[in-house]
Amino acid sequence: MKTVEFYFDFGSPASYLAWTQLPAIAAQSNAQLIYRPILLGGIFKASNNASPAAIPAKGAWMRVDLTRFARRYGVQFEYNPHFPINTLMLMRGATGLQMQDEALFRRYVDVVYRAMWAQPRNMADPATIGEVLSEGGLDAAQLLHLVESPAVKEKLKQDTEAAVARGLFGAPTMFVGDEMFFGQDRLDFVKEALG
Repeated sequence: MKTVEFYFDFGSPASYLAWTQLPAIAAQSNAQLIYRPILLGGIFKASNNASPAAIPAKGAWMRVDLTRFARRYGVQFEYNPHFPINTLMLMRGATGLQMQDEALFRRYVDVVYRAMWAQPRNMADPATIGEVLSEGGLDAAQLLHLVESPAVKEKLKQDTEAAVARGLFGAPTMFVGDEMFFGQDRLDFVKEALG
């Protein structure tokens, strides 16, 4: 079976848009979608890269362009007024849940992405995170405990380092085999690679 690996961080609005499309792309190609949570800040630091939002003109253009793509995809998108958001806790939650339960992990990804980019909330605030998780039917106390696990912290760190070694410099990044695709605006190439 073919696979498409999806490297993502909740803090990336382009990763959110890719996430809205990749399950259908994978299903159409009878491919397996493999989620790879990473810490985008670590990727930026290791690759000497920065968020497009760090360049005012580029950040303003990206907001318009992301809205265009959301319309094209027919998905809800609203720029988060609290951006940029430190996603360390959120990405540890993703890593920890993925280590334990794939179904809960997928629900968590859905709940967090919607709170980041569809109906934006302040996902830098632990109390808000707890509310969002509870509203999404997830055990907020369990998640808050999980993000403090040394094994979870180490796995996210190792996965981020492995992503850098593989050539990542930003998110979303997708791999079909050894072929890398960067950016949600490259999903057509992902489809082609999946055949």
